[in-house]
Amino acid sequence: MLDRFLGVLAATLFALLRRMSPQRASNLIGRLARRIGPFLPEHKVGRRQLAASFPDRDPAWVEATLRDAWENLGRVAGEYVHLDRIWDYDEHNPDAGRVTTDAREVLERLRDDGLPALLFTAHLGNWELPAVAAQRHGLPTAVVYRMPNNRAVADQIVAIRAPLMGRLISARRAGAFEMAASLERGEHLGMLVDQFFGRGVPITFFGRETRANPTLARLARRFDCPVYGVRVIRRPGLRFHVATTGPLDLPRDAEGQIDIAAATQMINTVVEDWVREEPAQWLWFHRRWR
Repeated sequence: MLDRFLGVLAATLFALLRRMSPQRASNLIGRLARRIGPFLPEHKVGRRQLAASFPDRDPAWVEATLRDAWENLGRVAGEYVHLDRIWDYDEHNPDAGRVTTDAREVLERLRDDGLPALLFTAHLGNWELPAVAAQRHGLPTAVVYRMPNNRAVADQIVAIRAPLMGRLISARRAGAFEMAASLERGEHLGMLVDQFFGRGVPITFFGRETRANPTLARLARRFDCPVYGVRVIRRPGLRFHVATTGPLDLPRDAEGQIDIAAATQMINTVVEDWVREEPAQWLWFHRRWR
């Protein structure tokens, strides 16, 4: 009964947001998150992590940055049902819309080379847009995502994502086989890589030890395919810039194969560089260090 109620609630919320303009929905949920977020337990998690990551910054900067991060998170939620409207990139007039990008040549090359590739991103800006970018540029794409526990809510989210992002692969254990099958078919596999993974390999992130998911590095070793980072930078006025990093020259071992631990570290170092550039746009409220 609770699952059904939450599913109806999610559908109602999505419908209400859809009736708004993308700008209004983004502004509304962004403002709410900015006001409510600092009172939630996750704010303390964010404060500890941000202060430890930027030890030279004062408490006022930390609090201001966290409020901006809450607003960014709220905006992502408000923009979710409008992803199809937000993505308006026009290759004939590339500076005219909400979205600009330096990724066009990379995406077209990946589309036309007939080879699989691995694309990673992080919870920065609006992190749903890289998958939309790949799909709109005609790449055969599969996207790894975390299925909500509530099936009714999950169905609502899949209904929004599926037409915009290509094939969806749930990030459960069996998903590893689907990921490999995707690359065998020559698809371009995208995934988020910036969260803590208890069964992962040790890495250093912002100078402190933690663990990261090695799946992308393992797939790169197995298929020896190109690896690119794709991030979204939020600009004022519901505008976004999509930027690419790569292809990465991943570290290799004595046998010439990709070194999984070292490659996972390199990928997360790229993410750290992104976060250092735009700390107010990262999801500080997830426990990255445990």
